[in-house]
Amino acid sequence: MGRVLPLLGLRAFTETGRLGSVTAAARVMGVTPGAVSQQIRLLEDRVGARLFERRGRTLRPTEAGARVLPALVRAFDQMEGALADLADLMGKTTLTITTVPSFAATWLVPRLGRFVTRHPGVEVRVEATREVVDLRRGRVDIAIRHGLGEYPGHVVTKLLPLSLVPVGSPALLDAGPPIRGPADCLRYPLLHDDGRSDWGLWLAAHGIADPRATDGTGFADDYLVLRAALAGQGLALMSDVYSADEVRAGRLRLALDLPSPTAFAYYVVTRPDTRAKPAIGIFVAWLLEEAAAP
Repeated sequence: MGRVLPLLGLRAFTETGRLGSVTAAARVMGVTPGAVSQQIRLLEDRVGARLFERRGRTLRPTEAGARVLPALVRAFDQMEGALADLADLMGKTTLTITTVPSFAATWLVPRLGRFVTRHPGVEVRVEATREVVDLRRGRVDIAIRHGLGEYPGHVVTKLLPLSLVPVGSPALLDAGPPIRGPADCLRYPLLHDDGRSDWGLWLAAHGIADPRATDGTGFADDYLVLRAALAGQGLALMSDVYSADEVRAGRLRLALDLPSPTAFAYYVVTRPDTRAKPAIGIFVAWLLEEAAAP
């Protein structure tokens, strides 16, 4: 009888080597970073060699790890492809969608039930991650990305234009000083994403330059900024995509009805060789229909 392959350890090693991070590998595998590290240690004990070395904040394969990583990447990609082929043979189509957590939570997931109801034969899997996924690997069918639409070698469709609006909780705005113009927003605590650039750009678009535009609390994701705004911790400069439902429900209020168009938008990105796949075409058409809805 042949030896049992340590598939979990091999997968942990492959995803960590592919992504350069235990945390990123854990997101892909749906487990904790500790579980990934443990599987790598077990694999290293089994083969009797170190497979990674740390360089700064990233992990790099050792000479031994680098020698086997490409073959393992191909093997897992082939297994995923075979699984997709089996699903097709059984009349079941699975689509994997990747996008950032904030967009998944505030726009995509609340609408997804309508797609599932209309197309019960298509199973949708959403990966909410800040990691930029390489679609050429074949594991992901559709990416919804926030940027300028410059994705060479891919089919790119503009989904949603974005504009930034200042919002706050009704309780915060009722208790605070009146806001009659953009500069009045600086009288409140400001909430930021990691870049801390949006408030400065928005104020500059309205003729205001002030170093206080970078002051305030920062968060790693737009969804966390939104939650802080809902909790009354300050004013958030949010894309209308994220804030519209909360404003309609009365949980947030426009601090100033003065949107500033941005150069960025959300784009649907697919590979040219898969765009003709019926399920992908159906899902992209549904996304555009939802984006066009009032």
